[in-house]
Amino acid sequence: MNSQSTALLLIGFQNDYFAPDGILHSVIEESSKATKAVENTVQLLRSLVETPMAIIATPIFFTRNYEELGEPIGILKVIKDVRAFQGGTKGAEMIEELIPFRDKILEIPGKRGFNAFMRTNLNEVLRQKQITHLVLAGAVTSICIDSTGRATHEQGYQVSMLSDCTSARTCLSKSFTLKMFFLSTRILFLLQSYFSAWELSSNAGDQCSQ
Repeated sequence: MNSQSTALLLIGFQNDYFAPDGILHSVIEESSKATKAVENTVQLLRSLVETPMAIIATPIFFTRNYEELGEPIGILKVIKDVRAFQGGTKGAEMIEELIPFRDKILEIPGKRGFNAFMRTNLNEVLRQKQITHLVLAGAVTSICIDSTGRATHEQGYQVSMLSDCTSARTCLSKSFTLKMFFLSTRILFLLQSYFSAWELSSNAGDQCSQ
């Protein structure tokens, strides 16, 4: 892999998902603990911070009345009902574990749904940076990660998922999504093998896949 043409995309690393007092923390708590998604992602960022690889975050947030959603269904309805990811609130902010890397992370606003390309200029940024390979990490594996992965493939990029840097609603849900991701001819990495590709050391683990 070429670090100059590869970008790491961080999706959903926000307090309402990952902080213990986050409104939707219980949704991904089981998978997140088993995967050690935050710990593994921090380890990855420490290894990449001195490299030329682009690191991008696409946080999701809404206005106070959630007018962007109209009449949502599924998890977007849940987000509206529990009033999660409101712009300007702690819940919508980046988790504290990633704050030390903020200067390295390019934050692209505008995400209002599952696909990180929709309503954002992510595609334009990737083209400008001459990125050809997008590596995905974050939450939720079966929703935003999967949707963005499909869109990445459709946009003509190579796409990989770091399985032990993602969290899902359950380990079973995550395992199913990972299997479908792999069968769709895209690339699935455990962080250990990703580190090996860069000749870096890792203590990463993912109990969901064991």
